[in-house]
Amino acid sequence: MKEKLLSLLYAVCTALCVLTGAITVPLLVRPFYWLHIGPMELEAAGGLTAPQIKEAYGQMMDYCLGLRPDFAVGVLPFSESGASHFADVRFLFLLDLTVLAASAATLVLLGLYCRYKAVELHRFRGHGPEFWGCVGLGASFALIGALAAVDFDRFFTLFHAVFFPGKDNWLFHPRLDPVILILPQEFFRNCAILILAVLLAVCTTLIVRDCRRK
Repeated sequence: MKEKLLSLLYAVCTALCVLTGAITVPLLVRPFYWLHIGPMELEAAGGLTAPQIKEAYGQMMDYCLGLRPDFAVGVLPFSESGASHFADVRFLFLLDLTVLAASAATLVLLGLYCRYKAVELHRFRGHGPEFWGCVGLGASFALIGALAAVDFDRFFTLFHAVFFPGKDNWLFHPRLDPVILILPQEFFRNCAILILAVLLAVCTTLIVRDCRRK
C-alpha cells in the first residue's frame, strides 16, 4: 500500500512539475518575446523603438516575477485598472514558480527516500508513475490545445474568465494602457503553442523512457 501511495504522489508531482516547468519557459526566456518585435511590427503599433519595447516588457515581467515591488512599463503610461490586472498576473506567475519548486523538491525527496529505504515505487499495469503522470497530463493538454486551435479567440476569453473570475480589467483600452499595443493576442497564442510543445515533448520523452524499461 505504501508503495502505491508513493507512486501516486510521484505521478502527481511529475505532472505538476512538467506543467509548471513548461509554463515557466516563455516567462523566463525573454528573447522569445523579442523575436516578435519585428515580425509583428510592434514598433509601429506601439510608437516605440525596439529598445523601448524591450525595456517596457522587461520591467513588466520583472514585476510579474516578483523581481521588483512596483509595476512599470518603461515610458508607457498605465491606468490603475491595468496595474491591478498585472498584480493578478503576478500572483499567478509566482504561484506557478512556487508549485514548480515544490513539486521538483518533492520528486527529489521521494527519490532519495526510495533509495535510502530501498523502496521500489509501484508500477501500475507495468508502468511507472512518470508514465501515468505524463499520459494524463499530455492527453489533457493535447485535447485543450486542439480545442484552442479551433477558436483561439474564444479560448483566450474563457482562459481569462477562469483565471480572473468576475474581473474585466484584462480588457485594456489602448489609450489608457498602451502596453496592450505591444502585447498582441498573437503573441499569447504563440506562448500557448510554445508551452504545449514543451509539455508534449517532455511528456513524450518520459513516456518513451518508461516503455523502454519494460
